[in-house]
Amino acid sequence: MAAPRTSLAVDSLDLGSFQTVSCHDFLEFQDVLKKMRVMDDKIVYALNTSIPTDSFKGQINPETTCKDLYEQLQKNYSAREAAIKRCLGVVLTDVSDIKRQREKDPDNINLLKELRKQQTKLRLMQSELNVEEVVKDRTLKVFYERCRLHYKPPDISHL
Repeated sequence: MAAPRTSLAVDSLDLGSFQTVSCHDFLEFQDVLKKMRVMDDKIVYALNTSIPTDSFKGQINPETTCKDLYEQLQKNYSAREAAIKRCLGVVLTDVSDIKRQREKDPDNINLLKELRKQQTKLRLMQSELNVEEVVKDRTLKVFYERCRLHYKPPDISHL
């Protein structure tokens, strides 16, 4: 019997590709985030297929499996957080640029519309950081409940 995979389709997602996503298209930004959160959404499945039951304990090393899964989760979190912060920086720069243009041309209604649009996008991206924190906490709690007997991550003290 083959050992279960711990990667849960995340291998097929190139985490580096998120660095090239357009920060100017919020829907594309959200779609890529959704793809990157697949592992978090299916953490129970990943753990059920990765951690052996008592009858299969001799075939699979749960400590290694939990450690690998944890490292994969951390890699995912780092990539997502970096990408969200990168896009926040891009949109914040856009907002600042438009504000400077508005100072020079305060009667330009198109600049006002664009400023409001960019400020809305900035708020939406800031909310993604909050969503990321909730997703991360939920996933790590499930991970800890299932792997606590096999592997203790160095930085899981906040759970």
